[in-house]
Amino acid sequence: MVQRRALRHLEQSGLSDMLTRYTFERWRAEERWQARALEEAKRYAADPKGWFVTTGRSGAGKTHLCTAICGELLHRGLPVRYMLWRDVAVQAKAVVNDAEAYSQIIDPLKKVKVLYIDDLFKMGRNGGAAKPTVGDINLAFEIINARYNDSGKITLVSSELSLNDITDIDEATGGRIYEGAKAGAYLDLSNRQNWRLR
Repeated sequence: MVQRRALRHLEQSGLSDMLTRYTFERWRAEERWQARALEEAKRYAADPKGWFVTTGRSGAGKTHLCTAICGELLHRGLPVRYMLWRDVAVQAKAVVNDAEAYSQIIDPLKKVKVLYIDDLFKMGRNGGAAKPTVGDINLAFEIINARYNDSGKITLVSSELSLNDITDIDEATGGRIYEGAKAGAYLDLSNRQNWRLR
């Protein structure tokens, strides 16, 4: 039953393709910081208290580590949902005036046991030149706040923005993410190279 439930959760998570590529075993720890990052991610996966938050430049390994944690939690039978910020933000803002359609998009993100928000506040088609709108900020706060208020939820957040940048965009959202990370784990990979471009 646990395995069957895990398979169902995997299909619903939105991570099925990524989970085969982004595992702890496939993480390359060629430098000390990579070994420490792997150790921190494994520690969190073994006992997910608080939130797992990682920030830094593209290609530093944020998505790899968060996806590997999600894979471990899925194997334990926990329901996981993947949210690529830009895609969901566009969908939700397009139906914001239709309460039923909006709820169908947002409610599962608030309620699922494990939520991974990938690339929070990454905007625009070509990487993020655009600034978050009021609609983006309201959406982020709604999801983050719902999860912050339920200590039984496990939340992972990755962003190219630092926690200070996120707090500058919206103090209420940034403060909640900071507090969740303080109780869990925070990896700042902003000074690390883009391993895709090696």
